[in-house]
Amino acid sequence: MAKNIAEQIVEMLENANVKRIYAVTGDSLNHLNIAVKKSSIEWIHVRHEEAGAYAAAAEAELDGFAVCAGSCGPGHVHLINGVYEAHRSHVPMLVIASTIPSEEMGMDYFQETNTIKLFDDCSYYNQMITRPEQVQRTVQTAIQHAISKKGVAVIGLPGDVSELDAEEAVTSNKIFKTNPIIRPSDEELGQLAGLINESKKVTIYCGIGAENANAEVVELSKYLKAPVGYSFRGKMAIQPNNPNEVGLTGLLGLPSAYHAMHEADLLIMLGTDFPYEKFMPVKNKIVQIDESPERLGRRAKLELGLAGDIKETIKALLPLLKEKTDTNFLKQQLEFYEKVKENQLTYVKDPGTENGIQPEFVTHTLDKLAAKDAVFTVDTGMCCVWGARYITGTGARKMLGSFNHGSMANAMPMAIGASLAYPGRQVIAMCGDGGLSMLLGDMATIFQYKLPVKLIVFNNRSLGMVKLEMEVGGMPDNETDMVNPDFAMVAHAMGYPGKNVHKPEEVEFAIKECLDYNGPYLLNIFTNPNALALPPKIEFDQVLGMTKSMAQLMLGGKMEEALDTVKSNFKHIKDLL
Repeated sequence: MAKNIAEQIVEMLENANVKRIYAVTGDSLNHLNIAVKKSSIEWIHVRHEEAGAYAAAAEAELDGFAVCAGSCGPGHVHLINGVYEAHRSHVPMLVIASTIPSEEMGMDYFQETNTIKLFDDCSYYNQMITRPEQVQRTVQTAIQHAISKKGVAVIGLPGDVSELDAEEAVTSNKIFKTNPIIRPSDEELGQLAGLINESKKVTIYCGIGAENANAEVVELSKYLKAPVGYSFRGKMAIQPNNPNEVGLTGLLGLPSAYHAMHEADLLIMLGTDFPYEKFMPVKNKIVQIDESPERLGRRAKLELGLAGDIKETIKALLPLLKEKTDTNFLKQQLEFYEKVKENQLTYVKDPGTENGIQPEFVTHTLDKLAAKDAVFTVDTGMCCVWGARYITGTGARKMLGSFNHGSMANAMPMAIGASLAYPGRQVIAMCGDGGLSMLLGDMATIFQYKLPVKLIVFNNRSLGMVKLEMEVGGMPDNETDMVNPDFAMVAHAMGYPGKNVHKPEEVEFAIKECLDYNGPYLLNIFTNPNALALPPKIEFDQVLGMTKSMAQLMLGGKMEEALDTVKSNFKHIKDLL
């Protein structure tokens, strides 16, 4: 019996070492579903396609490639947030957007969407299969685009086309995972070496593009007596075994990295497309090295922009450099970093009160008890702040989040993908109550597939980051409060243990119990809703805005909330004086 097109596609995915497809099945996807059932690929039945796309994005980041799918109309529309996340994070992902019967296209048919228009802004490749002769060429080209360009490829697949008899193409149906060595030319390296050799104070700043170059970055920093800062995505790779690291900068960062970047004569940016222009220095010279030259210079005024793999570029650069002997600048930055870290611990030493547990204390405790190779996923918002500042890189740990797209609700579904990709690893989702509420249904997916995911809910009964944004903008927070269900009871209803933690003295034992449990577990921790996370660079307008918002709260009769906010963050305020 001849293969149909759905079976042909699945066979190609098997040959590309795809292990699973995240999807909600439905009419136009049914032939693909049955083809998957006959194969070695597992169909992961998520409750919401958005969760499936986030899970696939996490697997793609950890394993190098992943697949999600959505049925016609609403099904593939639901994928869009997770698809944007994968594309903006530059992870290879294939999207199969099943759609309406091909003869009905353009007729305003039930559940009709235009997949080409829908996914155009979040993909490198985006085509519709309408004939059997296209299938192998289109699928091969789509996967080749995803893995080579590091982003999303989309295949539109009408339901009626899926069941047509397959035809063999004359072109290649193999996937080629190339690994070229890319570095600047000798002339460009000479220019870079000249800049470095003539600069007295050098700071290195690394992003996720330097992920595989920890040893080389450390060697370069020792040779140049240069402090090393890093982005949030770069933290887990660059922080470990790095005696010259000074933390991260940006909205979630620390004053030490910001200070080191601004005090240097020369800032060397390695594999980072750091998005916050206002945190970049403007008075010193800046060099940027990235594997994608189109990113050069769009965040800062550059003295020199070079294209190259960070590891290979540093290896080629080192022989051209003169080793620096003056350690004063490095010592100053490391001493300041020690003070910053000491100040951070003041938040840990104050564990908070009943139903007002300090989130810094919770995260520090979690960091202490978690496995050295744990995979953390963090929800966008305050959970990102606590993860950035208090989860320590070990060299084996991973941290995933919606760092570029900045979408809510990513932590729990990303933990699904991470747990499936790394079944032997401890996977911990640091969830906000707002984020968990948004995709609550996929807690059932965790139970259905018996995934030992640990859900740590930072339940501050509010949209904490939005509240902060409003307050620093001079507005009293409005409609940021959350009236939540009992998340522990929700976990029990889903089939696994859940526990509420109301008092600081309960935190350590509860986290240990959660992490030691052989299976999924939810810990619902009632954190301080007035805990703020101010950035390392504070504008006067932000201080003025906070003062205005506190005054408006008091004038509006919310005296207690205003005083609690001030008391909870007196350490932050002290830093500004």
